[in-house]
This record gives sequence, structure tokens and C-alpha cells, in this order.
Amino acid sequence: MMNRFKKWSPLINLFCVTTLVILLLDKRDVLAQNRIDTWVLLTGNAILFIATSLSFYVSQQSIMNPNPNSSVRSLYGSFMIKFFLIAIAAFVYIMAVKKNVSKPALIICMGLYLIYTFVEVAVLQQLLKQKKAAAAKN
Repeated sequence: MMNRFKKWSPLINLFCVTTLVILLLDKRDVLAQNRIDTWVLLTGNAILFIATSLSFYVSQQSIMNPNPNSSVRSLYGSFMIKFFLIAIAAFVYIMAVKKNVSKPALIICMGLYLIYTFVEVAVLQQLLKQKKAAAAKN
């Protein structure tokens, strides 16, 4: 059980820290002064967390599969799931608010996308190294 939580802790920690930073900046009116919509950031962060978690779960399952073709398909599939979830969310937001789009918030969300992706890939690389080390012992 603890090992399972350890795999997910970097993503959970990133979500919590990012949410906390957004809320602190909002409380100090830093976001409002720079015309950054707090709700777009919070919603974007939540969507990124959910999409990355889903992608991570699919990728993690594929790493455990001994078939390398299955792993490649799953990794591409998880990327597509994540990409389309985020693209749909951005499209819905842009269509809903039309001219009142908070461009700085969208740019920050793109940066968060890169950070979430980096953390996901780093954890997946660690899992792959552990799998290779376990296979080498046998």
C-alpha cells in the first residue's frame, strides 16, 4: 500500500503545492493585479492533475506488461488521452468566455502542463529503472 502511494506522491504533491501557491497569490491580489483569472488557474490545475493521473495510471500499467508493443501503444494512448482532455477543456473555456479569455492564465496553464508532464515522465523513468533492476536480479 505504501509503495503505491509513493509512486503517486510526486503528482499529488505537485497538485497541492500548485493549488496552495495559486491561492496564496490570489489572497495577496497578485493575480488580480496582473489580470490573471484565479478560477482558470485552479480549474486548469485540477484538469491537468486528473489528465496526468489518468495518463500516469495507463502508462504505469503498460510498464508492468512484458509485451513491449503493448507498452508503446499504451504510452501513445495515454499521451493522446491527456492531450485531448486538455485541448477540449481549453476549447470549451475559450468558446464560453469568447473575448474575456485570460491569456496569461492560459499561458500559465501551458507551463503547468509542461511541469506535470516532466514529473510524470520522471516517475515513469524511475519505475522503469526499478523494473529493469528487478529483472536483472532474476
